[in-house]
Amino acid sequence: MADVVDLICYPIKGCAGTSMSDVLLTPAGLEHDRSFMVISEDGVYRTQRRHPRLALIRPTVSVDGSQLTLDSADTTSGCGMVRFDVTTSATRRSVDLFGATFQGIDQGDEAAAWLSEFLGTLSRLVRVPPEHDRIADGLTPGPSGYADSSAVHLLSRSSLTLLNRRMAERGASPLPMNRFRPNIVVDSGLGQGRGSDCGDWAAEPHAEDRARRISIGGAEMGYAKLAVRCAVTLVDQEAGARQGREPLRTLASYRRAASGGVVFGAKFSVVRPGKLSVGDEVVIHEWGDADG
Repeated sequence: MADVVDLICYPIKGCAGTSMSDVLLTPAGLEHDRSFMVISEDGVYRTQRRHPRLALIRPTVSVDGSQLTLDSADTTSGCGMVRFDVTTSATRRSVDLFGATFQGIDQGDEAAAWLSEFLGTLSRLVRVPPEHDRIADGLTPGPSGYADSSAVHLLSRSSLTLLNRRMAERGASPLPMNRFRPNIVVDSGLGQGRGSDCGDWAAEPHAEDRARRISIGGAEMGYAKLAVRCAVTLVDQEAGARQGREPLRTLASYRRAASGGVVFGAKFSVVRPGKLSVGDEVVIHEWGDADG
């Protein structure tokens, strides 16, 4: 058995996330997740890989999605809170995400001015248009907004516990879950005799790698791929700056993928939308091989 212990939405790609007790899982992931993206003036996406200060931006979307608030964890930046109406009717513009061309709806000069001042480089903010039809690849392909790939990133606490133990053996300090920016965090279930006959699977590190079909609450997800980790994991999410070589150094010692890179966590596509809540049981209906 396993339970959902945290649900995190990242409204703006690369910016801080917000933990929620309940959220709607839409066909393209958690509601509002990665539905906005910061871009350069020529339309290229901005990421913590090159702009780690994105981590200090705290976006909040109103319940009905009609307004977006930008605030900062950096009290010395001089950038106060700004709130503006979200537009879905403005002119579309081409945006570049990992070399692929998509469309974005520019959210205006007020948002652009705030982001440009905070990041120290000319920037604009775009929203996924209603007609966005991107399909992320993987074992289970599925719709995705401006996420790196598939719509949902799931990670277990036991996987992080193992990583931190291996890092400690190297003399490194433990890292928090937010270094990996998951959407769904699971842990060993506390209930008895509920639904799943798979045992306490979440107590096994990286068991999420083998989950092929998952249901949580009224929603269902299908496994897409392993989560390949990049330099974003080197960014301290509270400081908005790179901090050393971990966790990539330790992950490279035991989590190298056959296809290249290091992996940590798993990506899923939405098969059936529904409501998710902290405390929901995570039921695995189908298992596969750990190599994806």
